[in-house]
Amino acid sequence: MPAPGPLGLPDSIRVCLFDLDGVLTRTATVHFAAWKRTFDEFLQRFHPDQPEFSQLDYNRYVDGKHRADGVRGFLASRGITLPEGSPGDPPEAATVQAIATRKNDMVLRELEEHGVEVYPGSVRYLRKVKEAGLATAVVTASANGEKVIAAGGFADLIDVRVDGLVAARDALRGKPEPDTFLAAARLLGAEPAAAAVYEDAISGVQAGRAGGFGYVVGVDRVGQAEALQAAGADVVVTDLEQLMGENS
Repeated sequence: MPAPGPLGLPDSIRVCLFDLDGVLTRTATVHFAAWKRTFDEFLQRFHPDQPEFSQLDYNRYVDGKHRADGVRGFLASRGITLPEGSPGDPPEAATVQAIATRKNDMVLRELEEHGVEVYPGSVRYLRKVKEAGLATAVVTASANGEKVIAAGGFADLIDVRVDGLVAARDALRGKPEPDTFLAAARLLGAEPAAAAVYEDAISGVQAGRAGGFGYVVGVDRVGQAEALQAAGADVVVTDLEQLMGENS
């Protein structure tokens, strides 16, 4: 059950750190589709005996991680090792960086064509958080964080953004390491114990727990509540609005 109070948080929480894709926006489905097409095309070309990329593969090896880490993690699960390459590799090259580039190209195309859909209940919760005087941050592995927040229409509710570009600039390790969440808390002037983390990815919940944060909320969009709890979530909901209780 959520903690008592209008936001479902312990009284000690002063800042809220939100993952983006799958927590505030529906772009997790866009990312899964882009990863699936990218990996399936790669496997068909180079490893046709391998089964297709699945939702379980996405949940286990890719979700919430930097693109290159996701590429390495999934390929390792299939016993495939590729050269690292460089960001300038053509998208069709058989390197980690080329596959990451190919995936990002597909995501950008999807965002341009279809825009960004938000979870209305989660954005209502975000607005209540701001009204309560708590500071907010978006913490995402995506390099497109600024574009997605702007397209979602809630940039005015976010105080700090730590995304893939910031992580690369500051050499922050990706989830499940807690570096990006810790950086966001520092930018907001808060100790981890005074911060709540909101995550739909197993790797993100693990990062929240590893960083010693005061409260970790798992958001179950794909039927993995038990896995989120096992990863260290203090509570699991299917939408952030549930944290506000019946009177929201």
